[in-house]
Amino acid sequence: MLTALSLLFVASVRSQFSCNPGSIPGITPPEGQCDSDCCVQGQQYPTYTCSPPVLGQTSATLTINSFEEGGDGGGPSACDGKYHSDDTPLVALSTGWFSGGSRCFRNIAIQANARSVIAMVVDECNSTVGCDAEHGYQPPCGNSIVDASKAVWEALGVSEGDRGELQITWSDA
Repeated sequence: MLTALSLLFVASVRSQFSCNPGSIPGITPPEGQCDSDCCVQGQQYPTYTCSPPVLGQTSATLTINSFEEGGDGGGPSACDGKYHSDDTPLVALSTGWFSGGSRCFRNIAIQANARSVIAMVVDECNSTVGCDAEHGYQPPCGNSIVDASKAVWEALGVSEGDRGELQITWSDA
């Protein structure tokens, strides 16, 4: 009975969650400045200051990111101002989940493909800004993104050619 009530509460909270997006205009990046998922001149991109509530197993989209210097992740991590090896299970969380850095260096458990992995939060996948040089001319992150190193994808059994986006669940570990 308690489990059924808990599930009903979680479903109710999630269905009531709303995060009114803002938007920013896309710009055309200078030649050679963007190699994937670039902003487009004149297109509007949503921005978010919040993310869905974290309640037990939270649904999210896993994306791939490099935390190494010169990688597609842009600058150093928001938690410590350093670059990190992509051979370590690391993640960047959407702005709302990153919560001003309150999850820095905490572990999260990620589940997909009947597997799980523990990864450390080292960065923010910024949902409020993008389409500029600092963010590699890429759009802002969505509000339910877990941006992960290749080590996370490998632990979940996803081959290199299939990495891009994957529906997952995650929780604080």
